[in-house]
Amino acid sequence: MALLTALAGACITLAACDQQSLAELHEGVSTEADVRARFGAPEHIWPEADGARTFEYNRQPEGHVNYMITLAPGGTLRQTRQVLVPENFARVQPGADMLSVRRLLGQPARKLTYELTRETDWDWKWLDGPTRAMVFTVTFGPDGRVRRSGSHEDAASAQ
Repeated sequence: MALLTALAGACITLAACDQQSLAELHEGVSTEADVRARFGAPEHIWPEADGARTFEYNRQPEGHVNYMITLAPGGTLRQTRQVLVPENFARVQPGADMLSVRRLLGQPARKLTYELTRETDWDWKWLDGPTRAMVFTVTFGPDGRVRRSGSHEDAASAQ
């Protein structure tokens, strides 16, 4: 029970720290050094077609968000986005490949492969409103392409 309480406290603290860090960053002004000073090393750096770079910051599996922070070619902050939102989930369509889903949503909280069906589920934790814990699941076929996706209430958080 003490461990569960400590983990819950860490999640609340992390969320508060993220909000403070985001508030300290300003589009067109903040630099890569500012982003790294507040968020640390990114999980992944995605190159953009125009020379910009998007830094991926995951808060899975403990949190309910993933951030994509884009730096313009000159190194100043262009955009910050929390990507685990229904609008992005709607963009996950059958036939999409694993890399494009990973690029859209960031690192999932969990990956699980089912030997009999040869399908793989990726799960992301997210919040519907301020407190309703949800899980968005994408199921990939053996070819690495999306078969289906959808959200459901996070039963583990409801206990």
